[in-house]
Amino acid sequence: MTVAEPGAHGTVTLLRAAFTLAWRASRWLLAARAGIALLGGLAPVAVAWLTKLLLDHLAGDGSDADVLAVVLALASAGLVGALMPSAGEFVDAEMSRRTQLAGREELFRAIGGFAGLGRFEDPDFQDRLQVAVAGGPATPAQVAANGLAIAQSTVTIAGFVAVLASMAPWMALVVAVAAIPTVRGEMILARARAAMMLQLGHATRRELFYADLISSVTAAKEVRLYGLSNLFATRMGSELRKINRGMRSLDLRELRMQSLLTGLAAVVAGGGLVWAALSARSGGLGIGDIVVFAAATGGVQNLLAQIIGGFARTHQALLIFRHFREVTGAPADLAAPDGLPVRAAPPLRDGIRFKDVWFRYAPTLPWILQGVNLTIRAGEATALVGLNGAGKSTIVKLLCRFYDPTRGTVLWDGVDVRRFDVADLRERLGAVFQDFMSYDLTAAENIGLGDVARIDDRPAIEATAGRAGVNLTVEKLPKGYDTLLTRYFSPQDEPEDEPQDEPQDEPADEPADGLDDEPGDSAGVLLSGGQWQRIALARAFMRADRDLLILDEPSAGLDAGAEHEVHTRLRALRAGATSVLISHRLSTVRDADTIAVLSGGVVAELGDHATLLAGGGIYAGLYTLQASGYAEELHPPTGG
Repeated sequence: MTVAEPGAHGTVTLLRAAFTLAWRASRWLLAARAGIALLGGLAPVAVAWLTKLLLDHLAGDGSDADVLAVVLALASAGLVGALMPSAGEFVDAEMSRRTQLAGREELFRAIGGFAGLGRFEDPDFQDRLQVAVAGGPATPAQVAANGLAIAQSTVTIAGFVAVLASMAPWMALVVAVAAIPTVRGEMILARARAAMMLQLGHATRRELFYADLISSVTAAKEVRLYGLSNLFATRMGSELRKINRGMRSLDLRELRMQSLLTGLAAVVAGGGLVWAALSARSGGLGIGDIVVFAAATGGVQNLLAQIIGGFARTHQALLIFRHFREVTGAPADLAAPDGLPVRAAPPLRDGIRFKDVWFRYAPTLPWILQGVNLTIRAGEATALVGLNGAGKSTIVKLLCRFYDPTRGTVLWDGVDVRRFDVADLRERLGAVFQDFMSYDLTAAENIGLGDVARIDDRPAIEATAGRAGVNLTVEKLPKGYDTLLTRYFSPQDEPEDEPQDEPQDEPADEPADGLDDEPGDSAGVLLSGGQWQRIALARAFMRADRDLLILDEPSAGLDAGAEHEVHTRLRALRAGATSVLISHRLSTVRDADTIAVLSGGVVAELGDHATLLAGGGIYAGLYTLQASGYAEELHPPTGG
């Protein structure tokens, strides 16, 4: 991912957006932090000036009342100066918490608003998204805190320069001129830090990727079976060493620059003190003048370094916040043609038609669909078959409007689906995907997610589980439908002595491993692949009354007996309903009203099972091959 640095106008826009978000999330805290910055900036100048007055009174003829007044004022200024850092840290922390919450809500609201899958399957956008998720929500508070810290240091510098000007205008000019190399050097380092952050971005992500593989529960079995830990650890170490080399080079450059700047500051401060001492010796300056002069010259140099460091941190935060803004400000990815307003999708009456549909996932990638013409009639079951990569799952994505066709149209009762509100259209669909999700939630929630409006409707969830044939499995879990189906979280209210043994209702659904049989373990339960398949079916059945039911390999994780049972249930569920069924096992699609055979990016054959079998084409060849293969498995040749 190549990211150009924002120009002056872009930086101002980002600063305004960051402060706006921080103000919206914690306006009173931001106002309080501004007041703390003002007091914290004035306190050091007041302490230095009051110290000068005190010394002058003690060395001269100041009255006891004058001395007492100065001492009380000095103590008050010192108290304010001592309290402001702690108060600032507290306000910064609270402002960060509130702003980060508001930022996360805005970010994930924007991510949830991406109706399609295109951005999630775009590597460049994924890079930007990961940066935005990892650090974006926290950056507005960081920008605000850094900006106010810079303002505080600026107030202090202005006060010290005014003090120096009152004593020796030429000395104030010398300090100001000496600050130019400091400003220049720190800006060079700031740009170098930002460039290094971008340069090492890919290496950092790869290092985290390998670290996650080594420690991930999902990858644990293959990593251990194939002995991948050392390989991934070596690659992770290589990426980390690359990151360390880059950071070491930057640190050395910063050390050289800071040494030069520190030496310059020492020369300016030392020369100023020599002049102050000689002036005091000749009676031009008093003891108090020397003290405030030393505080001013040293303070200005240190504060300049802090200001430039604040600019550098702000610059880096803005680079991350820029990704945040690009994600939250991204335009709609699935828009109506010609920008026309969308409307609610009506109930399906006639059917869905693919009219000369062409599709590819990117302009540089090959075509998946090359002129598909297909009608899915309402009230009928349509099966999609074909070899891997023929475009079956792509048609499902277009049906769900995860993508729009590159060319051609998908019509819902004769109306382009792009005319409908995406969320409303999807409310009319139910689906179980080949790569279904296994959520780290309770069994009831895993099923209820199919229809969020009824996620707390336990009778409906239990009835749906029964239709999917998973009710007995769930009921035998330690806490029934309230059992967590994960080892990632530990239920806080789980009794330690409650058994965690996995129920086994049929051989095909045995747990994938024995982790859930460990005595005294209070974690959730792990289901087998077959059990999860049934849970996913139950989730889809929560929408069984929708206009279109999509079943993408609904029995892929089941054995022959379980598969027969599931498809028997599916036939009853599909009766009189509009459904699309995808399966590599052609025996499961024989009863479909229409079978579409995809090949070469088009519908190569179309008809029912008997017609296609009699035609002797692609479908007949695949069906005969599968049937003969199964027959050989059941009745292997005896040789001879």
